[in-house]
Amino acid sequence: MNIIYILDLVGTAAFAASGAWVGVRKHMDLFGVLVLGVVTAVGGGTLRDLLLGDIPPFSLNDENYICIALAVSLIVFANRNRFAVFEKPLLYFDAVGLGTFVVIGATKALDFQLGWLGAVLMGVMTGTAGGVIRDVLANQVPLILRREIYASACVAGGTLLVALEQFGTARPVAALVAAGTVIVVRLLAIRYDWALPKS
Repeated sequence: MNIIYILDLVGTAAFAASGAWVGVRKHMDLFGVLVLGVVTAVGGGTLRDLLLGDIPPFSLNDENYICIALAVSLIVFANRNRFAVFEKPLLYFDAVGLGTFVVIGATKALDFQLGWLGAVLMGVMTGTAGGVIRDVLANQVPLILRREIYASACVAGGTLLVALEQFGTARPVAALVAAGTVIVVRLLAIRYDWALPKS
């Protein structure tokens, strides 16, 4: 079991928890909480695979992803009255998941012979599309359309990954540097409340 796979599962759990927590805050029933947890965790990667023609998508090829998302969502729902204390730490695990998802999405797109722009877009989609689906279902403005440094961190990481590979950097090194960039930018944005300009 390699480190990227482990981080992928950690990210899946973190994304599932964030999705389920939105469902709890919106006073959804158990089914609603489970749906939001699962779509947040695997929605981006599933949509990526469908667009790339990689059928069945990763979430059905390896059911560990859906099982983890369901289990974490159940835990959040069962502990909904005490879960608020974990909201801040969850942001840090979410950042780790975000960096990992961007790298996985971008490298998979490169393996499917997409150009640099397509690879970056697939990386961003893998990291953010699940959250967009979650927010639409929860009837709120998607996170990536608000002020927070989120999708822009994904763009930076995906672009860096593609550039490093173009310059001949070994993929494990390029992946580590790109994921680290996304994670660091996201954590700094949380710590210092960085945001993009708005109208």
